[in-house]
Amino acid sequence: MSRSAESPPRTIVEVTAARGLARHAPLVKRTARAALEQMGERGSELSVALVRDDEMHRLNRDYRGKDRTTDVLAFALREGEATGTQQPGLLGDVVISVPTAERQARERGHATERELAELLLHGILHLLGYDHERTPAEARRMFAKQRALLAVIAPAEVATTTGRPPGDSHRRRTSSSDRVR
Repeated sequence: MSRSAESPPRTIVEVTAARGLARHAPLVKRTARAALEQMGERGSELSVALVRDDEMHRLNRDYRGKDRTTDVLAFALREGEATGTQQPGLLGDVVISVPTAERQARERGHATERELAELLLHGILHLLGYDHERTPAEARRMFAKQRALLAVIAPAEVATTTGRPPGDSHRRRTSSSDRVR
């Protein structure tokens, strides 16, 4: 087969949702695909789980030792030494607590869809090696990338603001979402 006839690598995004949360899956899937392609990760694979607070609390306790819920967790597959079983396109898992996203959206005066998009992008950036807890400079770099991605790829109804730039809300609470090592 000639190179011109080859199809581009397919970006695979699998979204699972707890009962009653599946209505958010199409937006999450579209946003994830667009973000990965925008970041040059075409052909990669990502799993996203939309969960309730009880499940997120359990994950946060079991994997991070924090006995409370959080908004987003990222479980990277590209970290550490290669074990020989890693596949280069596998990024990992992003887990989002939808009830927490809904509360945060209300507090910030924007749509739940925008909050979900921000949390998803935040998790994806963690999977790609960004970490706002390393240094203040890294935090600025990560949140600038998150805002830029949201502005470029998020649907118009998600990118609308209430006077704050997209992604600005995460600057005030950088400790609530983390990459799981």
